[in-house]
Amino acid sequence: MALAIESPLTDDRPAPGTAGPAAVAKDGDEVPGGRSRVMTVVGHLTLALLGVACIFPIYWMYATSLRRPDDVYNTSVLPWPLSVKSYSTALDQLDLARLLLNTTWVALLTAIGQLLTSVLAAYAFAVWNFRGKKLLYLAFVGTWLVPFQVTMLPNYVLLHNLGLLNSLSGVIVPNLVSALGVLMLRQHFDSFPKELLEAARMDGRSSWSTLWTVVVPNLRAPLAALTILLFVNAWNEYFWPAMVLQRGNLVLQLGINSFINSVETEEWGPLTAAAGLATLPIFALYLALQRHVINGFVRSGLR
Repeated sequence: MALAIESPLTDDRPAPGTAGPAAVAKDGDEVPGGRSRVMTVVGHLTLALLGVACIFPIYWMYATSLRRPDDVYNTSVLPWPLSVKSYSTALDQLDLARLLLNTTWVALLTAIGQLLTSVLAAYAFAVWNFRGKKLLYLAFVGTWLVPFQVTMLPNYVLLHNLGLLNSLSGVIVPNLVSALGVLMLRQHFDSFPKELLEAARMDGRSSWSTLWTVVVPNLRAPLAALTILLFVNAWNEYFWPAMVLQRGNLVLQLGINSFINSVETEEWGPLTAAAGLATLPIFALYLALQRHVINGFVRSGLR
């Protein structure tokens, strides 16, 4: 007698834990998570429109800088014929090479200093247990809430006493610590597997060695994202360099401001050319670190 055995591979019943018929559209097409294709298309179109809205001003800046001087007010999307006259004018009237070098140096040292102090402080707050830890952390957070206008005068007097006014060091030194960086990194250190830290201690590693050989290599993505944020903030800083650097336009922001005041208002081509050159280091930094940033988003979604 033949027995009819039902194979599990051909069973039409939904497997346990699956969405079942709810995840199938009315037209018979499967839709992940039960979402309709219309909502997916609408979501992608919305993101595309937002991306175009963010990118278009940057594109228009470069398009204006590449137009001929007589075509600056042309509203065509594609600049044609192309011209580099605006760039040559900006380079002739503005020492962009020196300004870019000084600004890159200031932003790089500021970002490295803030990143280093943030890593050390966040590691201490997340891993170590000591008396007054919560109170000290609240005080640290409170420094982030204090407006810059409250601390700029004491910092200015301190720089005057140290003889650091009118120097790039005076711009860098007061900004070597970032409370925002500590707040961001502490969350990642708190979520770091404690088993790896215990294994490092059992292996005989010191806290310093554990930080730099175990923790930091596994947090490259958030560190890269924080580096971009700190570098951009230091690059865009205007008010504090304007206070410290009183005798010259040593950084890019002050140089462009002086250039705006020195040229005629109709010369938008050289202005956009100078602004376009000023944004190139930011683009280069993001292109260099974008792989780590994307990996950070992917890993955070898989946790």
